[in-house]
Amino acid sequence: MTIYLASDHAGFSLKEAVKAALSKGKDEIIDCGAHTLDTADDYPDFISKAANLVASNHDSRGLVFGGSGQGEAMVANRVKGVRCAVFYGPVKPHEAVDVEGHSSDDPFIIIHLERQHNNANMLSFGARFVSKEDTLKAVTEFLATPFSNADRHIRRLNKF
Repeated sequence: MTIYLASDHAGFSLKEAVKAALSKGKDEIIDCGAHTLDTADDYPDFISKAANLVASNHDSRGLVFGGSGQGEAMVANRVKGVRCAVFYGPVKPHEAVDVEGHSSDDPFIIIHLERQHNNANMLSFGARFVSKEDTLKAVTEFLATPFSNADRHIRRLNKF
């Protein structure tokens, strides 16, 4: 799999930590920038590059990093074919079990649902809100979780 990374200055150090961890694996890692820490950079310059590459390579994934992760996801989601979710850290859902039997005991259940139900191909991280450890765990889950290919999820995705 090809994994595209992008960040602005606020997400730079978290991107670099993820890049270092992923470089130990077998996936191809492509860093779309920022390549240096520059507080005057603008996240759309880097995020849009990664999003366009993800959209053109259907077997790829993208990981983007910023201060909040929200602006980065907004930029990515403007690209046709991109489905970018935001991750802020482990959660405990209010309901004990969802309709497919997923237990709320899994604090990373949101990552599974983003992939299984929405076929998210990019994940945005708010570096000011999530730890490096939780980010690395979320990245592992995101890359390992397949889309369900369930008819109802395909039907919904075809509507946008």
